[in-house]
Amino acid sequence: MADFSGKHGLIVGVANKRSIAWAIARAAAGRGARLALTYQGRFEEHVQELSQGLAEPPLVLPCDVASDADIESVFARVDQEFGGLDFLVHGAAFAPRDELTAPFVNTTREGFRIALDISAYSLIALTRAAAPLMEKRGGGSVLTLTYLGSTRVFPNYNVMGVAKAALEATVRYLAADLGPRNIRVNAISAGPIKTLAAAGIGGFSTILNVYRDRAPLRRNVEAAEVGEAAAFLLSDAGKAITGEVLMVDSGFHVTGM
Repeated sequence: MADFSGKHGLIVGVANKRSIAWAIARAAAGRGARLALTYQGRFEEHVQELSQGLAEPPLVLPCDVASDADIESVFARVDQEFGGLDFLVHGAAFAPRDELTAPFVNTTREGFRIALDISAYSLIALTRAAAPLMEKRGGGSVLTLTYLGSTRVFPNYNVMGVAKAALEATVRYLAADLGPRNIRVNAISAGPIKTLAAAGIGGFSTILNVYRDRAPLRRNVEAAEVGEAAAFLLSDAGKAITGEVLMVDSGFHVTGM
């Protein structure tokens, strides 16, 4: 098991106990990491309550990833408290509900902008702010969360599929840009999990059933399993891996029929 003792990490995107970002937080904290968690608006109470369940109380901060001022404030506080940063987990994603129910061809300009800004550009903004703090530690690891809808069409995923495709391209470009600074950038593409974000996708239960029936392992993945895979990529065990999209989906992505 990877040892995170003495490591400091920032995890963005925890909404409630079902969040994949929370599963990653638990995996990292359970290995000794000291964490900072951010919340967006209405999720403060959930994140504050969850944070009490970690062995070492994390730093809990507000952050709207669409606000450069918020991002600057978060990293200034993290630098003040930690004196550097070893890893960053980006779990932020959003598209207006109407964009996930109307036909994709009716995607609005504003809906497209919001989805790409929050789900993809925010990785660039957060990583740019994290890089100087990681250099203080001799390097670091950045991890984001994507989905197979980036390359295949899933019902009602719509503009989020385009946003995830942009996110995966962003991972590759950031990895190439920051590799000389010993900063790695990767993504995990998890199978469908009943998170708050998934609740906004119509027919999600059908997607779960298809995965369970067709994936080589004949089951869906659990958030804790994604957390374990994330711990690997964030730790020194994955120090030669960057620019990668690791599939954690019970093997569903390899199937044809």
